[in-house]
Amino acid sequence: MAGPRVVVIGAGVVGAALAEELSARGWDDVTVVDQGELPTPGGSSSHAPGLVFQTNPSKTMTEMARYTVEKLMRLDCFLQVGGLEVATTPERLTELHRRHGWATAWGLDARLLTTGECVELHSLLDPDRVLGGFHVPADGIAQAVRAVEAQLAIARERGVRVLDRHEVLDIRTNGSRVTAVVTDKGDIPADIVVCCAGIWGPKVAAMAGMPLPLTPLAHQLAWTGPVPALRGQTVEAVRPILRHQDADLYYRERYDRLAVGYYGHRPMPVRPEDILPVDAAEVMPSVTPFTPDDFADAWKETRALLPPTRDAEIAEGINGLFSFTTDNMPLLGPSPEVEGFWVAEAVWVTHSAGVARAMAEWLVDGHCTSFDLHECDVNRFEPHQLAPEYVLTRDCQNFVEVYDIIHPLQPPENLRPLRVSPFHVRQRELDARFLEASGWERPQWYGTNAGLAEGREIPTPGEWAARYWSPIVGAEALASREGVALYDMTALKRLEVSGPGSEAFLTRVSTGDVAKPVGSVTYCLLLDSDGGIRSDVTVARLGRELFQVGANGNLDLDWLDRHRPRDGSVTIRDVTPGTCCIGVWGPRARDVVAPLTQDDFSAEGFRYFRAKRAYIGTVPVTALRLSYIGELGWELYTTADMGLKLWDTLWEAGRPYGIIAGGRGAFTSLRLEKGYRAFGTDMTYEHDPFEAGLGFAVKMDKGDFLGKRALEERRESVGRRLTCLTTDDPTGVVMGKEPVFDGDACVGYVTSAAYGYTIGKAIAYAWLPARLAVPGQTVHIGYFDRRVPAVVAEEPLFDPAMKRLRA
Repeated sequence: MAGPRVVVIGAGVVGAALAEELSARGWDDVTVVDQGELPTPGGSSSHAPGLVFQTNPSKTMTEMARYTVEKLMRLDCFLQVGGLEVATTPERLTELHRRHGWATAWGLDARLLTTGECVELHSLLDPDRVLGGFHVPADGIAQAVRAVEAQLAIARERGVRVLDRHEVLDIRTNGSRVTAVVTDKGDIPADIVVCCAGIWGPKVAAMAGMPLPLTPLAHQLAWTGPVPALRGQTVEAVRPILRHQDADLYYRERYDRLAVGYYGHRPMPVRPEDILPVDAAEVMPSVTPFTPDDFADAWKETRALLPPTRDAEIAEGINGLFSFTTDNMPLLGPSPEVEGFWVAEAVWVTHSAGVARAMAEWLVDGHCTSFDLHECDVNRFEPHQLAPEYVLTRDCQNFVEVYDIIHPLQPPENLRPLRVSPFHVRQRELDARFLEASGWERPQWYGTNAGLAEGREIPTPGEWAARYWSPIVGAEALASREGVALYDMTALKRLEVSGPGSEAFLTRVSTGDVAKPVGSVTYCLLLDSDGGIRSDVTVARLGRELFQVGANGNLDLDWLDRHRPRDGSVTIRDVTPGTCCIGVWGPRARDVVAPLTQDDFSAEGFRYFRAKRAYIGTVPVTALRLSYIGELGWELYTTADMGLKLWDTLWEAGRPYGIIAGGRGAFTSLRLEKGYRAFGTDMTYEHDPFEAGLGFAVKMDKGDFLGKRALEERRESVGRRLTCLTTDDPTGVVMGKEPVFDGDACVGYVTSAAYGYTIGKAIAYAWLPARLAVPGQTVHIGYFDRRVPAVVAEEPLFDPAMKRLRA
């Protein structure tokens, strides 16, 4: 099929792969431009060592890496020598079990090795240093320059124009739409521009007025001279690529020499504007001079781990520039302001072809069918996360931590606090232990609640789950079920949708029936055109032309804004920064709230899933009768200036009822007991409502809505289900992303998990084949070096009759 005029900026592994993928889908007017001379135009691809370790905590990144390997194998641009990661400390050996779990969950063939097996695979290793290893046979070396040549050659055969030695000077627009790419050799007309400029990405994106949270950082790569133990090797690489993450090192062979890559040195950021022009760089723009002093520890450790290197020396080295982001994920997708301008940035060789396929599907079909991209969408960031200081600081920290063992709850240590709710001062007085969410300081538990744990049997989870945990978490959960608790819900994004077209707009973009009277609240989903879940939201109708949408993050704001009618009939505002929210929940919640207001907060006067504006003491609030923990109560919203007064008013009124503040640890436990899903964890773009157990939120009889046609087909073929699992073993509390086994076969993976203190069982939600999602079915969760037995349970586990919520 004929396509629009597309200009791809950058002819590295991403730009070359994208040109091939677009042309394979029939788009016949594609131009690739690069300032350098092909096939080595001077970006990161031109010097990349090419090591591909596919295993990643992100399912999406692992799948993109697997596709890249498969494609480069077909193109004869990949040396599949396998990948070996070794442990030299007990902590790293434990971490390799976790990595093995990820690989298994995401469908990679992988295994854990003994010391002897590691040495058998890589004979240069010192067996006295190695405690064990993790081996993926399909890993190996991507030959990046050959991959560029091969994919551009295929694209050229299909009519793609490739223009090297064309420096991009500007992006021309007409109003808010791209019209051309301006180069030093003239303008190239364009309907779509895709920036694949790598380390120059922020510079090019700025031409379209788009901030790009990316920092080029120098990373040391050195080559030894001949290693006598490799003498006579006539094949480029025989042994697997090797990673020694305890010392921030990796290795690959090149005939009788070794490449040594090092992340253990100080961060060396470079501003994109300061990268040398192609003709001024001594080697290439992405290569800066080697700094031997920074490499001294790397070489010392290399000689200890690989004793045969003691007979060799470092012959050459570079400090090569690569792209880092604030969350270590790529930056993919369209500009929020300039129509037709897209980016595919911060992509390493490992994921290059997978990213290109995702982008091609997104551009041609309007959505990506091969991968879930919610973690990669460039529009995921909050405004503060685009601040230059934030980007530089977090990118440098990610460089430092690139091989560190990171706990899934581990918060960043720098640039905190950034965002605090009005309740922060009271939370500190209560000795809150804070983690971070989207920049918000969010209590995990409160130290002053320690007394609540006395006399209660709070089971202690295993060592890994016990990090960022306290018995107080269990005590807060139980106290919430018994009395009343305040939960800070300020971190949840709140959007105001208003205007004469707001009802019709929300009806069209959501699965729920929002055309209800003022005061109604509707739980519904946002779907893509393929029926995949984009988010789950609550929509409260506060006026005839005014709605409050409880969203999951900035991607929801971007999604709604992209689908908003352009006739001025709908306005969307992010009101989160100027507002706050307290969840006041528990069986004594009405005893606390009702005396504070003249409005009717009785069961009959304020029903479940209703909203009203009221006063709590002197504080004006928007009250929604919802509860994420499955108890009687309300979400109470007010402006930020009145937040502290709201907290104090509720706290004082709650003293006779033993009111407490509850943290996120208790919240997660209570949420899972009630079976409430969390978007981005339990379900993502790749899942539909029926398999996620959210079919009740889809009103198929309400008329047309985005994704409805696809759902009519998908509802008839549900092959997997989000399933509730329980186990009686408190040490079997898992953390998420673990594989689930039926016998010896991996059949799914865990999403959310916690201990259910009310029900006395560990809970894990997992994606399983529909045939296994039957109550009573036994499966096993792979947790480090254990197989934890789990049973499929009926859900919800707590209050299935909904009596407590509706009290």
